[in-house]
Order: sequence, then structure tokens, then C-alpha cells
Amino acid sequence: MIDHPAYLHRLRFFLWLSIAVSFFFNLSAVPLFDVDEGAFSEATREMFERGDFISPYLNGAPRYDKPILIYWLQAGSVALFGFEPFAFRLPSALAATLWVLAVSAFVRKVRSPVLGYYAGIVTALCLAVSVIGKAATADALLNLFIAVSMFAVYLYYQERRTRYLLIGFAAMGLGFLTKGPIAVLVPGIVSLLFFALRGEWRAWFKAVTHPGGILLFVAIALPWYVLQYQKEGQAFIEGFFFHHNVDRFQGSMEQHGGSLFYYVPVVLFAALPFSAVLFNVARRWREILRDDLLLFCALWFGFVFVFFSVSGTKLPHYMNYGLTGVIILITMVLPELKSRWLTLIPALLILVLLLALPPLLAYGAQHSSDAYLRELLAVAPEYFSNSYRGVLMLFIAVSVYLMWARRFTPAHKLFAAGWLTVIAISGLLLPVLGEILQRPIQEAALLARKENYTVVMWHMDAPSFSVYAQRATLRRTPQAGDVVLTKLKYLGELPNHEVLFSKNGIALVKYRG
Repeated sequence: MIDHPAYLHRLRFFLWLSIAVSFFFNLSAVPLFDVDEGAFSEATREMFERGDFISPYLNGAPRYDKPILIYWLQAGSVALFGFEPFAFRLPSALAATLWVLAVSAFVRKVRSPVLGYYAGIVTALCLAVSVIGKAATADALLNLFIAVSMFAVYLYYQERRTRYLLIGFAAMGLGFLTKGPIAVLVPGIVSLLFFALRGEWRAWFKAVTHPGGILLFVAIALPWYVLQYQKEGQAFIEGFFFHHNVDRFQGSMEQHGGSLFYYVPVVLFAALPFSAVLFNVARRWREILRDDLLLFCALWFGFVFVFFSVSGTKLPHYMNYGLTGVIILITMVLPELKSRWLTLIPALLILVLLLALPPLLAYGAQHSSDAYLRELLAVAPEYFSNSYRGVLMLFIAVSVYLMWARRFTPAHKLFAAGWLTVIAISGLLLPVLGEILQRPIQEAALLARKENYTVVMWHMDAPSFSVYAQRATLRRTPQAGDVVLTKLKYLGELPNHEVLFSKNGIALVKYRG
């Protein structure tokens, strides 16, 4: 590796380019995706409508899913930029940026400047990080706080400075205010395992019982929980702590289950385009056991992987809680990569898959048993333009060239592949998916807003409709006289209706009963 100032300056440019492409490119070009983006954004919108910035509500009902911090940040952004997708997503993009910069700074401190920049670039370009960094949800913010708390744990282990301990407690407090107990569970268990394996369990116990740290955590996290309990009572405790935390672990919620091996392909997809490097990481298991940093990162990822593999509820973004550990492990082997082309195969495959998506969707339309999905897939190929195909063919050609080019190091080739895949997904795939899945909901909502309809949503869960309609949407069985948003396949159950809007499998109708 080269520590020459000119090379470091180039890497710094690559880092900021990766952040810009991954988190800010096309940030506002796509409608809010349901269900998660729509739910967070609508809950934030209803805070303004209700004049209540303590208790999140979704379509008029308490939303106990997540704590308050992300809603406050979205509210601040909305106050500046209005009720637009950009405003709802901006806090996540900024949080993801800080997440990347924190990874880079940490690795620069414990290893070297070059590896620090490498780590930041890899973090920004990982598929999972790029996706949640543009999503109007709590996950980018949570992962920032988990990462900072974990870095503080490791630096405290190395240097035994109280300031790192306090930073860790503060980050956990903010994480607890973002998504709850998981922000304490990950650093708490991983630090216990790490300190115990190094024969330092007494130091761990002294650290976690530090009075100043506990007081700082309580001062940050507790006030909102107290206020929320005073407003909502026992329903909040049961809804948030038991239903959305304990019950998620004990059983599958909202049909989000899976096998014990559910997260194996998830990790490979999450690490794209760096997935192939994971095999190089696995071959270094002996070094990982000897090296403090590598062991710490392996335990970080390993605990998250095992914990959520045995959890009843499984969702792909849960792996993000341990992904930073994997990213640092990947970074450590980047300078030693030898293959000119094997490591680029995952990026090439994802680009080829994106190119093949239109015929694959058409094939799915012919074989789907679900009427809504069949209709959606049938119209989907129409949205893939010649420019979509042309740009992907160009990206594939560049990827093939990179495979055989000798003038670039494998690490630099992977960075280039990362830029190509991020641009392809943000600039090509997500806009198409947004037009297919979300634009009809937005158009129906704008019609309802224009005509001042009060809408009943039936057999659908699309909270983004409420955001664009700028009013809460009722969720109940339709009654005579209702304006109903539903899927076309259910219209047979609503005799004597007038279609007000219909597109891509969804319809806004006047039900006459």
C-alpha cells in the first residue's frame, strides 16, 4: 500500500465520490416505497397534523413500532424542505454518511490511513448500506449508533480511556432512542464475548457498570420513554417492548419467517460487489483468532448472524447490524487480492441480472397464480426503456474490461465495480420499480387530495398514499358511499362501484353499495 500524500488525496476523493453516488444520487427521484418508507413518513406527517411530537401515530392509530428519534429528524427535515421524498430520506442519507466517515476514521486510527479510506469506500458501496442510506426508515441511523458504540468499545479495550466509554454509552442511548433494545444488545453481548476471550471479563464488568456512563445513557434515552408512557400507558410498553421486540424474536411476525440458513444469501447480496472477498476472509480464520481487531469484527458479525438466524422474525436488513464488522474484515484483505477477475464476478452477475429483468418479469407474469402480481408483472416490461438496456450494456462492457485490465489493482477494480452497481440500482432499477409499484399509488393519492376524498384502504397496506393525500386513510371494510383504495382483483367483492382511477393492479373506486 502507498501512503504517499497524493495517493491519500485520491482516496479521499474516491471516498466522497462513493458517498455522493451511494446516498445522494437520485435521492428524490423515486416515490416513497411501501410499506416501511410510507409508514415512517406518514407517521412524521401526522405529527404536524396532530401537533403531537411525542407519540407517533399512523393513519390515526398509535404506532409503537419504533422510538422517536428518526421521526424528530424527519420532522426537522420536513420543516425545511416540505413533505417531499427528499426531506423524508435526507436524515438517513446524512446518517449513512456519518456511518461511513466513522468507519473510515476508526480504521485509520487502529490500522493505517490507506486502509481507513478503503474501509469507508467499501462501506459506502456495499449494496445493503447504499439501499438503507436512501430509505426513509430508522435503519441507517441505528447502524450509525451501533457502529460508533462498537468502535468506542474496541478503543476502550485498547486504551482504557473513560472518554471512549462515555462515547459508547451515549451512542447506545441514541440508538435506544432510535430502535430500542437492539442498540444495547449488540455492543453489550459482543463486548462481553470479546473481553472474556481475552481474559478481561472483570474490565468488561467495570466498564458496563460505570456510573457516569449509565447516567449518560439514562439521560439520553429515558426522558422520551417516560413521556410516552405517561401519554400512552401500558399499551406502549406491551406494544413496543413485548410485541415489537420480544414477540419478533420468539415467533414470525407479518409472515417474515425463514429457515436457519435464511441469512446466508442475504449476507452475500448485502456485501455486493465485495461478496467474493468473503471467501478470502474465511481462509484467514487463524489470523482472525490471533488479531484483536479481526476477532472483534468477527464476533460482531457472528453474534448478529447467529442471533437473528434463530429469531422467529427474519428480515434482510437485520444483517446490517453486523455488516460493519464484515466490511472491516473485507477491507483488511483488499490489499492482498491477486485475482484479476474472480472478485468482479458478483458485480458482473448483478448487472447481467438487471439487464435480464424485463424478460424475467414477463415470464413471471405468465406463471404467477396471484391476479394482482400477474397484472403487475405483465405491465412491468413496458417501463424498461432502451436507455435502461443501453446503459447496462455499457456497464457490463466496462466490467468485462476491468476483469482483464492489468493497470488497476483488484481493490481499485472493486471500487469501480461498486460505483457501477450503485449507479445501476439507484439510477436505473429503483426509478423503474418506483414507476411500477409506487407511482400509481401517488397518482391515486393526488387525485383524492384534489377532490378532497376521505379514503378507505382495503386489502392493501400502502401508507405512502396517506403521505401524498395529506390525510390519514381509514383501514376498514368498505361501506356504501366510501371511496376505496384497493387492488383490482378485489373489485368483484364491491358490486355497484365506479372506478375513479386504475393503474398497475390498483384502483380508487366509489363504492355505491
